[in-house]
Amino acid sequence: MQIVGYDTAEGGLLLSGADGTADAVGDDTDTAASDADNEITYRSLDPGTELDYSLNDRHCAGTIHDDSHIACENPTAPYCPDHDGTWVCARCTGTCLKDEMDCYDDHAIYLAAFAPATFKVGVTREWRLETRLHEQGADRAAHIATVSNGRIAREREAEIAREIPDRVRVPTKRAGLGRAVDTAAWDDLLADFDPIERFDFDYGLDLDSQPVAETVAAGTVRGTKGRLLIVDRGGSTYAVDMRELVGYDVTEGRSSRELQSSLGSFE
Repeated sequence: MQIVGYDTAEGGLLLSGADGTADAVGDDTDTAASDADNEITYRSLDPGTELDYSLNDRHCAGTIHDDSHIACENPTAPYCPDHDGTWVCARCTGTCLKDEMDCYDDHAIYLAAFAPATFKVGVTREWRLETRLHEQGADRAAHIATVSNGRIAREREAEIAREIPDRVRVPTKRAGLGRAVDTAAWDDLLADFDPIERFDFDYGLDLDSQPVAETVAAGTVRGTKGRLLIVDRGGSTYAVDMRELVGYDVTEGRSSRELQSSLGSFE
């Protein structure tokens, strides 16, 4: 099996690979085995889920088309140049980069807070605002404006981004795990806006110490927060960037590799 993707909205891993076809023989069975090789399996990461995978070689995760996995053996991971596509709208600042603009539905402009005091501006289609904030692992957020299309939204985002960043790196989000948002700093930021709606998210991680940054796919799932998967293993808690799992071939049964122990509690 290979880990070929992840779900930040609900918390899950996408795996591709046949299971139980080693004894297959004959042309019909070969076809069935090939279909199974391309089949995508969704592995939920609900709290309490037991993961038990060992990470083996890593290579390009290929691509997913019509719910089927198209494999790639290029050694570049998680994606090789042929499969490392960037969503064109993510680079938009108001001048459409597509052949024809198609973002004519209402868009929300928002501010998001990541503990303890990292803030960003962003835009998304209004109907998926809360989902987008959850995908990013935001601790708090404020919907500050609604505009009629994506072009206007990206223009406004670019203006605000001169003062407030429009992206937050995963290591910064990981450093805030188990910490509270600086309420005073957040309120100061919002003082210059008139929020339409505010959000306060609880991911149920119940952390009282800093998880260790690791790349593992075994342990008891504590939960997910955006791209971060939190697992307990051997008395320690680990924070895994799920993108760092993509491309790994995995086998059932956890590795005996030594892992760093959890750090102490926050001061």
